[in-house]
Amino acid sequence: MKKFLPLILIGIGIVITLVVFILVKNSKNNLSSDDQDAAVPELPAEQRPLVMLIPTNNPSVPGSDGHWLDFKVQKINVPGAAAMDYELIYSTGSGGQQGVPGTVKLNGSDVERMLLLGSESSGKFRYDTGVETGTMTIRFRNDKGKLIGKLSTVFHLQTGVTELTSADGAFKHTLDKVAKGVFFVTMQTFANGYQAFSSDGKVYPIK
Repeated sequence: MKKFLPLILIGIGIVITLVVFILVKNSKNNLSSDDQDAAVPELPAEQRPLVMLIPTNNPSVPGSDGHWLDFKVQKINVPGAAAMDYELIYSTGSGGQQGVPGTVKLNGSDVERMLLLGSESSGKFRYDTGVETGTMTIRFRNDKGKLIGKLSTVFHLQTGVTELTSADGAFKHTLDKVAKGVFFVTMQTFANGYQAFSSDGKVYPIK
């Protein structure tokens, strides 16, 4: 047994070295990815599209009001952009965070996706409750996958109120009365400034 002890120690040393190497490599890769994203500039004003999150429901699923957001990106004019990543992150009433990521290839058309504030499995839906605020980030990539520009906006989801406000406090609009059963999302749209979108389809003031 003693004569094999040096070989055993060498083997353990090799394993430890490999584990440390992998951990360090992964750490560097993650840092590089974060640094790369942080270095991506925001799109200049003339290239900013119209971004919307419209509260809606799934007609085929009763009781889904306020649990879906109709995500739209229009007037896309980013030179060299071949694809767009999107990432919706929101806080739940329990204090947790959830994310809805995706990627869309750009072909000159507008982008539209239905985003669920919850999860779905085998046709059964679980809705996150207490959702009020979150962020929507879009990133544009060229045909080689390189990030060339990004935008991020904060949204505020409300219902049963008379005062609509943006999460950053820059926008405020007072309703004449509570719109029962209507959900609102107030956000910066970039191309059109701040706007409140409603689940009843009515148009509200733009700042």
